[in-house]
Amino acid sequence: MLKDGDWVFGCQLVDGALGALDTPPGHMPVRIFTPQVLAPTGAELSKSLLREQGRDAVPADVEPWMLDTTAWPGSVDAYVDALVWLVGELLTDPKHFFRSFTVKELGRLMTSRPTEPAVRAHEMGIYKRYFDLIATGRKTTEIRVNDSSRRKIRKGSLIRFRCQGDSVLTRVTRVARYTGFEEMFDHEQVSSVNPTATREEQLANIRQIYPPEREALGVVAIGIERRAFVMSGPPVRP
Repeated sequence: MLKDGDWVFGCQLVDGALGALDTPPGHMPVRIFTPQVLAPTGAELSKSLLREQGRDAVPADVEPWMLDTTAWPGSVDAYVDALVWLVGELLTDPKHFFRSFTVKELGRLMTSRPTEPAVRAHEMGIYKRYFDLIATGRKTTEIRVNDSSRRKIRKGSLIRFRCQGDSVLTRVTRVARYTGFEEMFDHEQVSSVNPTATREEQLANIRQIYPPEREALGVVAIGIERRAFVMSGPPVRP
């Protein structure tokens, strides 16, 4: 369920209805609440009003891109970067998701992103057992071979790990490069890579994934910290 923050209490009605239908607790819908967007009058910006009366009903402060993303005065990449930056700013204090923003304030925030180039997230697929460890914060070091795409990763980079339709966004806290997996484990804390396996077990598992010719490229140990909640479903495109 993806709703504005004013629906927090309304969800009690949904829970009651689902409970009456004997819905198991594990099958209750995941809720994601977003900030409410207000017109200059203080009333909620009404989507139904816009559908019924068209653009003539749009208040003066509503920027065209707020209703049509193709009207953003810039590139698609710049729009995505502004959205990612805005969400990151809101996540610094979750209470922001339970307040309201006027369209004028929303427009100010979307255009106040620092002008330096934004760091785009690197996408990485990962096995389920490792994904769960990252999602719960128990795995804080990710190991990869040092191929061309990994050489672009720096401290502060964002990495989005994906597995079976789920994803979790992380930020890179450090990067260390080694000649091979043996040398890597000589310097890295084994439990930070996988707290459920020994060094020997991890070496065996890693070498089932990467053959010797891939290990010969070198190994990179990436320190990570979770930045966002795990989300289900395909990524949303603007």
